[in-house]
Amino acid sequence: MGAPDDLVLRSWIERRTYSADSYEVGALVDKKPASVSVILPSHTVAPTLGRVLDALVPLYRVGLVDELVVVDADSEDGTAQIARERDVTVVQRNEIMPELGPSKGKGDGLWRALSVTSGDIVVLMDTDTQNFGAHFLVGLLGPLFEDPSLQLVKGAFHRPLSLGDLKVETEGGRVTELVARPLINLFAPQLAGFRQPLAGEVAARRELLEAIPFPVAYGVDIAILIDALNAAGLDSLAQVDLGTREDRNKPLRELSAMAYAVAYAVISRVADDSLLEWIDPGRLVLARPDGMEQRHVELEERPPLASLRSATGERT
Repeated sequence: MGAPDDLVLRSWIERRTYSADSYEVGALVDKKPASVSVILPSHTVAPTLGRVLDALVPLYRVGLVDELVVVDADSEDGTAQIARERDVTVVQRNEIMPELGPSKGKGDGLWRALSVTSGDIVVLMDTDTQNFGAHFLVGLLGPLFEDPSLQLVKGAFHRPLSLGDLKVETEGGRVTELVARPLINLFAPQLAGFRQPLAGEVAARRELLEAIPFPVAYGVDIAILIDALNAAGLDSLAQVDLGTREDRNKPLRELSAMAYAVAYAVISRVADDSLLEWIDPGRLVLARPDGMEQRHVELEERPPLASLRSATGERT
């Protein structure tokens, strides 16, 4: 991937950066060009899921959304019940494609959820957002409704850092700034204009999502972005400003596995086979004052869903 000319990148940012404030629900319902499925991965998000669904259910009722599905990871805090109380469909990700065994992470759950939804446009949205509003979904759909040449729209937002009672307005997205952004600039510079390349808020054409592989865990968000670039080209991708997004920030030490998976997702897409053979992926060693801790990081990827359907003779 060659580095784009600065003028090209600036032009893309100006043309392909949208604002959620530019769209209104009624107008989008009137011009809706295709069916819409919203997939909400969830794992112990009882404190935030209610607010997310209270913003989305009215959009389902007015017809902007055709399917609203919570994909739960066997949460034990009442997450699924919160969705059922609002008459929202809940599926346990381990029960989708059970022949594959237990789901291995967020990315695996999203990939499996594609198989139990049918919308021509698919929206993926994180459910740990503390300040969620309807504009998150409206903003993601607006550009896709307006421009049929767009294949994917990624959320962009200001992200503060909150740890306990501490809140710093400009320090959120640590894995993005310390890992994803440097690697993008080195290996996929065409994507350097994306403000939040790891955002879990994305809307895309189903045909695109079913044509690309999904890492089973943390690497899924950056992988979708890079694979969409390779499949459809930069000008088919866009970002939309959603304002501010606040979520449950993890302690710095707990981000190592996420950073590891993000780095591997990027490297595995740009490195040649000789380098990948040299790497021993999945083993993360963390040095500690009293010795060391070893963790296994899930790096497996699910194949394009369309390839499985073709192999079994199902409609793609």
